[in-house]
Amino acid sequence: MSYEWGEYLKRMGNGEHATGMIGWTGDNGDPDNFLNALLSCNAVEQGSNYAGFCNPEFDRLINEAATISDQNKRSDLYKKAQFIFNEQAPWLPICTFNGVFSGKERGKRLCCQPVYCS
Repeated sequence: MSYEWGEYLKRMGNGEHATGMIGWTGDNGDPDNFLNALLSCNAVEQGSNYAGFCNPEFDRLINEAATISDQNKRSDLYKKAQFIFNEQAPWLPICTFNGVFSGKERGKRLCCQPVYCS
């Protein structure tokens, strides 16, 4: 069954799904850009955590990491948070984007995910 995008998001936000598909592209390279926005307990209330995942230890780790400037310490905290994510599996990541687009190749077909290109 398919829905108009707004209806789909409303139903996802209301938890009217057994599973769903949502995409996200981080825009600044910082793990906080998506871990906090999409997986924190606050994001459940704000409506961007469609999985309804809420783990206090995960939140503690990402909140602490967001306040630390030492990159090694931040990395360690985010790794611990990712371990919790992997263990509890609130999502099933199916792909990730790793690339940069340039506007110089106008007229050429860009295909980020070959699975979707025919």
